[in-house]
Amino acid sequence: MIRNLLLLFFSVSIFYTANAQESDYQLVEKTLNYYMDGGTNNDFNTLKKAFHETATMKYITKEGYKEVNALEFFSGMDASKPKSNRKTRIADITISGHAANARLELEYKDFTFVDFMNLLKVDGEWKIVSKIFYKRME
Repeated sequence: MIRNLLLLFFSVSIFYTANAQESDYQLVEKTLNYYMDGGTNNDFNTLKKAFHETATMKYITKEGYKEVNALEFFSGMDASKPKSNRKTRIADITISGHAANARLELEYKDFTFVDFMNLLKVDGEWKIVSKIFYKRME
């Protein structure tokens, strides 16, 4: 009897743990999709839902290392401009407690941006807190 109760307890515990993780996974996906959909549609209001207000973006140019506030960088978006011709995908998501990271691929005709996002669950919402990226030429 005790063995059956323990088995039931562990089964229920594993079920709830898996569902809680799945829920966080879906919420992280939602945040990443705000970023990708906002970028594709030049819609800053959608994109800004993905980022924490102090999120950083760090990258390398011909001039060297750059670091900017992500929202300031994207603030010039104009939704009246044509939609970007690109394919987007979430290549990987890893979650550990209230921290997560993701790798995204934004494929254009001649190149692909590979974005590495770090996210934190802030006040119950997953937000991108930092982004680094690489522009891979095709």
